[in-house]
Amino acid sequence: MSEAYPAYEERPRRRGRKVLVVLVVLLLILAGLLVVADRVAAGVAERAIADQVKQEIAKQHASSAPPQVDVGGFPFLTQVVDGRYERISIVLTDVQGSVEGNAVSLPRLDVAARNVRASLDTLRSGQGEVVAETVHGTGTVTYDSLAKLLDRPGLKLGEQNGRLAVTAPVDILGQQLTVTGTAEVTVADNGKVALRFNDLNAEGLPAVPLARTLLRNYARGISVDVPLPELPFQLNVRKVEPRPEGLAVTADAKDVPINSAS
Repeated sequence: MSEAYPAYEERPRRRGRKVLVVLVVLLLILAGLLVVADRVAAGVAERAIADQVKQEIAKQHASSAPPQVDVGGFPFLTQVVDGRYERISIVLTDVQGSVEGNAVSLPRLDVAARNVRASLDTLRSGQGEVVAETVHGTGTVTYDSLAKLLDRPGLKLGEQNGRLAVTAPVDILGQQLTVTGTAEVTVADNGKVALRFNDLNAEGLPAVPLARTLLRNYARGISVDVPLPELPFQLNVRKVEPRPEGLAVTADAKDVPINSAS
Protein backbone atom coordinates (compact mmCIF):
# COMPACT_ATOMS: atom_id res chain seq x y z
CA MET A 1 0.00 0.00 0.00
CA SER A 2 1.54 3.36 -1.13
CA GLU A 3 1.76 6.42 1.15
CA ALA A 4 0.04 9.75 0.18
CA TYR A 5 2.30 12.19 2.08
CA PRO A 6 3.58 14.08 -1.00
CA ALA A 7 0.06 15.33 -1.85
CA TYR A 8 -0.34 16.83 1.62
CA GLU A 9 3.13 18.40 1.51
CA GLU A 10 2.41 20.34 -1.71
CA ARG A 11 -0.36 22.49 -0.15
CA PRO A 12 1.86 24.34 2.38
CA ARG A 13 4.39 25.01 -0.40
CA ARG A 14 1.75 26.46 -2.73
CA ARG A 15 0.34 28.57 0.08
CA GLY A 16 3.88 29.87 0.83
CA ARG A 17 4.41 30.80 -2.81
CA LYS A 18 1.13 32.73 -2.91
CA VAL A 19 2.08 34.69 0.21
CA LEU A 20 5.47 35.51 -1.32
CA VAL A 21 3.86 36.69 -4.58
CA VAL A 22 1.41 38.88 -2.65
CA LEU A 23 4.28 40.41 -0.65
CA VAL A 24 6.26 41.16 -3.80
CA VAL A 25 3.22 42.79 -5.44
CA LEU A 26 2.55 44.90 -2.33
CA LEU A 27 6.19 46.00 -2.21
CA LEU A 28 6.09 47.00 -5.87
CA ILE A 29 2.88 48.96 -5.34
CA LEU A 30 4.38 50.67 -2.27
CA ALA A 31 7.56 51.52 -4.17
CA GLY A 32 5.47 52.97 -7.00
CA LEU A 33 3.44 55.07 -4.58
CA LEU A 34 6.64 56.36 -2.96
CA VAL A 35 8.07 57.33 -6.35
CA VAL A 36 4.84 59.13 -7.27
CA ALA A 37 4.77 60.92 -3.90
CA ASP A 38 8.42 61.87 -4.35
CA ARG A 39 7.79 63.37 -7.79
CA VAL A 40 4.65 65.19 -6.60
CA ALA A 41 6.62 66.74 -3.75
CA ALA A 42 9.38 67.73 -6.17
CA GLY A 43 6.81 69.39 -8.42
CA VAL A 44 5.45 71.43 -5.51
CA ALA A 45 8.98 72.60 -4.66
CA GLU A 46 9.71 73.45 -8.29
CA ARG A 47 6.63 75.66 -8.50
CA ALA A 48 7.52 77.38 -5.22
CA ILE A 49 11.07 78.08 -6.39
CA ALA A 50 9.81 79.31 -9.78
CA ASP A 51 7.63 81.87 -7.98
CA GLN A 52 10.62 83.01 -5.92
CA VAL A 53 12.80 83.33 -9.04
CA LYS A 54 10.09 85.39 -10.75
CA GLN A 55 10.16 87.83 -7.83
CA GLU A 56 13.95 88.06 -7.99
CA ILE A 57 13.90 88.91 -11.71
CA ALA A 58 11.24 91.58 -11.19
CA LYS A 59 13.34 93.10 -8.41
CA GLN A 60 16.12 93.64 -10.98
CA HIS A 61 13.70 95.45 -13.33
CA ALA A 62 13.98 92.66 -15.87
CA SER A 63 11.43 90.30 -17.34
CA SER A 64 11.24 86.80 -18.80
CA ALA A 65 8.83 84.03 -19.66
CA PRO A 66 7.74 81.94 -16.63
CA PRO A 67 10.85 80.22 -15.18
CA GLN A 68 11.22 76.50 -15.76
CA VAL A 69 12.61 74.82 -12.64
CA ASP A 70 13.85 71.26 -12.22
CA VAL A 71 14.99 69.93 -8.84
CA GLY A 72 17.59 67.23 -9.42
CA GLY A 73 18.60 64.32 -7.23
CA PHE A 74 16.61 61.30 -6.09
CA PRO A 75 14.93 60.67 -3.79
CA PHE A 76 13.68 64.21 -3.35
CA LEU A 77 12.01 63.69 0.03
CA THR A 78 15.31 62.88 1.75
CA GLN A 79 16.66 66.20 0.44
CA VAL A 80 13.64 67.96 1.93
CA VAL A 81 14.37 66.46 5.34
CA ASP A 82 18.02 67.49 5.06
CA GLY A 83 17.18 70.98 3.74
CA ARG A 84 19.89 70.67 1.08
CA TYR A 85 19.39 69.94 -2.62
CA GLU A 86 22.01 68.56 -4.99
CA ARG A 87 21.08 70.60 -8.03
CA ILE A 88 18.38 73.00 -9.14
CA SER A 89 18.20 73.84 -12.84
CA ILE A 90 16.48 77.05 -13.91
CA VAL A 91 15.72 77.96 -17.52
CA LEU A 92 14.72 81.53 -18.36
CA THR A 93 13.57 82.37 -21.87
CA ASP A 94 12.83 85.71 -23.55
CA VAL A 95 14.86 87.57 -20.93
CA GLN A 96 14.63 91.34 -21.37
CA GLY A 97 17.03 93.64 -19.56
CA SER A 98 18.05 97.26 -19.94
CA VAL A 99 21.38 99.06 -20.36
CA GLU A 100 21.35 102.85 -20.30
CA GLY A 101 17.75 102.86 -21.52
CA ASN A 102 18.39 100.38 -24.32
CA ALA A 103 16.65 97.00 -24.28
CA VAL A 104 18.96 93.98 -24.33
CA SER A 105 17.57 90.57 -25.22
CA LEU A 106 18.74 87.16 -24.05
CA PRO A 107 16.64 84.52 -25.82
CA ARG A 108 17.63 81.95 -23.20
CA LEU A 109 19.50 81.85 -19.92
CA ASP A 110 20.34 78.48 -18.36
CA VAL A 111 21.22 78.49 -14.67
CA ALA A 112 22.50 75.54 -12.64
CA ALA A 113 22.50 76.02 -8.86
CA ARG A 114 24.30 73.38 -6.81
CA ASN A 115 24.26 72.47 -3.13
CA VAL A 116 21.18 74.57 -2.48
CA ARG A 117 20.07 75.18 1.10
CA ALA A 118 16.35 75.67 1.68
CA SER A 119 14.28 74.70 4.69
CA LEU A 120 10.89 73.08 4.33
CA ASP A 121 9.26 76.14 5.92
CA THR A 122 10.89 78.39 3.31
CA LEU A 123 9.58 76.33 0.42
CA ARG A 124 6.13 76.06 1.98
CA SER A 125 5.67 79.69 3.06
CA GLY A 126 7.96 81.58 0.67
CA GLN A 127 9.57 83.28 3.67
CA GLY A 128 13.34 83.09 4.10
CA GLU A 129 16.24 82.42 1.77
CA VAL A 130 17.04 79.72 -0.77
CA VAL A 131 20.84 79.87 -0.99
CA ALA A 132 23.03 78.13 -3.59
CA GLU A 133 26.66 77.33 -2.85
CA THR A 134 27.55 77.79 -6.54
CA VAL A 135 25.62 79.10 -9.53
CA HIS A 136 26.67 78.68 -13.15
CA GLY A 137 24.89 80.44 -15.99
CA THR A 138 25.09 80.40 -19.77
CA GLY A 139 23.13 82.69 -22.06
CA THR A 140 23.21 84.42 -25.42
CA VAL A 141 22.96 88.14 -26.15
CA THR A 142 21.46 88.88 -29.56
CA TYR A 143 23.67 90.75 -32.00
CA ASP A 144 20.89 93.27 -32.68
CA SER A 145 20.88 94.20 -28.97
CA LEU A 146 24.66 94.51 -28.93
CA ALA A 147 24.69 96.67 -32.08
CA LYS A 148 22.16 99.08 -30.56
CA LEU A 149 24.49 99.64 -27.61
CA LEU A 150 27.21 100.82 -30.01
CA ASP A 151 24.77 103.45 -31.35
CA ARG A 152 26.14 103.59 -34.91
CA PRO A 153 23.54 103.92 -37.71
CA GLY A 154 23.47 100.90 -40.00
CA LEU A 155 26.02 98.92 -38.00
CA LYS A 156 25.44 95.16 -38.01
CA LEU A 157 27.22 92.48 -36.00
CA GLY A 158 27.52 88.74 -36.55
CA GLU A 159 29.88 85.80 -36.28
CA GLN A 160 32.60 84.89 -38.76
CA ASN A 161 34.98 81.99 -38.17
CA GLY A 162 34.56 82.27 -34.41
CA ARG A 163 35.15 86.02 -34.31
CA LEU A 164 32.83 89.01 -34.00
CA ALA A 165 32.24 90.47 -37.46
CA VAL A 166 31.04 93.99 -38.26
CA THR A 167 29.49 95.59 -41.33
CA ALA A 168 28.69 99.30 -41.37
CA PRO A 169 28.17 102.18 -43.82
CA VAL A 170 30.75 104.95 -43.37
CA ASP A 171 31.25 108.31 -45.08
CA ILE A 172 34.95 108.81 -45.80
CA LEU A 173 36.09 111.87 -47.73
CA GLY A 174 32.63 112.31 -49.21
CA GLN A 175 32.33 108.69 -50.34
CA GLN A 176 29.76 106.26 -48.89
CA LEU A 177 31.70 103.08 -48.21
CA THR A 178 30.92 99.78 -46.51
CA VAL A 179 33.30 98.91 -43.72
CA THR A 180 33.85 95.25 -42.85
CA GLY A 181 36.12 93.49 -40.39
CA THR A 182 36.35 91.54 -37.17
CA ALA A 183 36.99 92.29 -33.51
CA GLU A 184 38.61 90.72 -30.48
CA VAL A 185 36.01 90.10 -27.76
CA THR A 186 37.02 89.70 -24.11
CA VAL A 187 35.67 90.36 -20.62
CA ALA A 188 37.09 93.57 -19.14
CA ASP A 189 38.06 93.93 -15.49
CA ASN A 190 34.89 95.94 -14.89
CA GLY A 191 32.75 93.02 -16.08
CA LYS A 192 31.86 94.71 -19.36
CA VAL A 193 32.38 93.17 -22.80
CA ALA A 194 35.49 94.67 -24.40
CA LEU A 195 35.25 95.05 -28.19
CA ARG A 196 38.48 95.82 -30.06
CA PHE A 197 38.10 96.38 -33.82
CA ASN A 198 41.67 96.32 -35.12
CA ASP A 199 41.11 94.81 -38.54
CA LEU A 200 38.73 96.95 -40.60
CA ASN A 201 38.70 97.45 -44.36
CA ALA A 202 36.54 99.28 -46.87
CA GLU A 203 36.37 98.42 -50.52
CA GLY A 204 37.08 101.48 -52.65
CA LEU A 205 38.86 103.32 -49.82
CA PRO A 206 40.83 106.25 -51.35
CA ALA A 207 44.54 105.49 -51.42
CA VAL A 208 45.50 108.48 -49.31
CA PRO A 209 46.79 108.55 -45.71
CA LEU A 210 43.85 110.64 -44.49
CA ALA A 211 41.33 108.01 -45.60
CA ARG A 212 43.21 105.30 -43.70
CA THR A 213 43.36 107.57 -40.63
CA LEU A 214 39.59 108.15 -40.76
CA LEU A 215 39.02 104.40 -40.96
CA ARG A 216 41.24 103.84 -37.92
CA ASN A 217 39.33 106.54 -36.05
CA TYR A 218 36.06 104.78 -36.83
CA ALA A 219 37.52 101.50 -35.55
CA ARG A 220 38.55 103.23 -32.31
CA GLY A 221 35.09 104.76 -31.98
CA ILE A 222 33.41 101.35 -31.89
CA SER A 223 36.17 99.69 -29.83
CA VAL A 224 34.49 100.18 -26.48
CA ASP A 225 33.63 98.34 -23.27
CA VAL A 226 29.96 97.46 -23.58
CA PRO A 227 27.95 96.95 -20.36
CA LEU A 228 25.58 94.02 -20.18
CA PRO A 229 22.29 94.09 -18.29
CA GLU A 230 22.48 92.96 -14.69
CA LEU A 231 22.17 89.19 -14.68
CA PRO A 232 19.98 87.49 -12.07
CA PHE A 233 21.44 85.54 -9.14
CA GLN A 234 24.44 87.92 -8.87
CA LEU A 235 26.06 86.19 -11.84
CA ASN A 236 29.41 87.66 -12.92
CA VAL A 237 30.44 87.34 -16.57
CA ARG A 238 33.61 85.25 -16.97
CA LYS A 239 33.70 84.49 -20.68
CA VAL A 240 32.17 85.71 -23.94
CA GLU A 241 32.29 83.95 -27.28
CA PRO A 242 30.82 84.90 -30.68
CA ARG A 243 28.50 82.24 -32.08
CA PRO A 244 26.15 82.24 -35.07
CA GLU A 245 23.08 82.78 -32.85
CA GLY A 246 24.62 85.60 -30.78
CA LEU A 247 27.26 86.46 -28.22
CA ALA A 248 27.48 83.51 -25.82
CA VAL A 249 28.01 84.57 -22.20
CA THR A 250 29.29 82.36 -19.39
CA ALA A 251 28.89 83.56 -15.80
CA ASP A 252 29.11 82.23 -12.25
CA ALA A 253 28.69 83.19 -8.61
CA LYS A 254 29.05 81.71 -5.11
CA ASP A 255 26.83 81.69 -2.02
CA VAL A 256 23.91 83.24 -3.86
CA PRO A 257 20.32 83.70 -2.67
CA ILE A 258 18.19 82.61 -5.63
CA ASN A 259 15.03 84.09 -4.22
CA SER A 260 13.85 87.36 -2.77
CA ALA A 261 14.45 87.07 0.95
CA SER A 262 11.58 88.30 3.08
